[in-house]
Amino acid sequence: MSGILEGKRVLISGVLLESSIAFHAAKQAQEQGAEIILTAFPRPTLTERIAKKLPKPTKVIELDVTNAEHLARVADVVGEELGGLDGVVHSIGFAPPDALGGNFLNTPFESVATAMHVSAFSLKSLTMACLPLMQNGGSVVGLTFDASFAWPQYDWMGPAKAALEATSRYLARDLGKQNIRCNLVSAGPLGSMAAKSIPGFSELASVWDDRSPLEWDLNDPEPAGKAIVALLSDWFPKTTGEIVHVDGGLHAIGA
Repeated sequence: MSGILEGKRVLISGVLLESSIAFHAAKQAQEQGAEIILTAFPRPTLTERIAKKLPKPTKVIELDVTNAEHLARVADVVGEELGGLDGVVHSIGFAPPDALGGNFLNTPFESVATAMHVSAFSLKSLTMACLPLMQNGGSVVGLTFDASFAWPQYDWMGPAKAALEATSRYLARDLGKQNIRCNLVSAGPLGSMAAKSIPGFSELASVWDDRSPLEWDLNDPEPAGKAIVALLSDWFPKTTGEIVHVDGGLHAIGA
């Protein structure tokens, strides 16, 4: 029996560690039949080492999503490797240290601008860079952390994720006529490299211990990876502009 991504070609960003959601998305995508290519920044060699733990060998290309030259060459490099694309995974986010950890009222605009550029605007940048390769439609899937609330310590990454969520909806609006879907997975807190960069992360994560209807495991990125693979597949042919929560159900629970 073939996998749900059989014959699909997918670009995946954000594979930093084996604990990354993007790593599990890449692993499951390969297991479901996809050909993949990974992007990495600022240390492609780190991603190349992690990529060796995937079921099949895969190429890693350097891509800084804030660099116009890098974005301009994506279509040529990926096209030469895979011939085209059917899916793109955006797992990219960054905020300078002074934009996190309880410093919301004192963060300078320069740091806010960096967080917005890398974490939100890059969804549009990456999608448009890959658009020439998606001639037969496809699926773009990004990762968010529920921007409906003000979370402890999360500070300017909250507005950045809110911007990401809005960007996804506008991409869904403008790319639907090309049969390109754009959706997000809103994952609960996980002990990834991105999470560890947030001062006081344990305070944020502890909310799940008390309120999540389903038991939440900080060390299990696999459910989020599976959701990404499902959205990349043809099993959601008319779903776009959506946010799928993979958070143990906490988003549905009041105080």
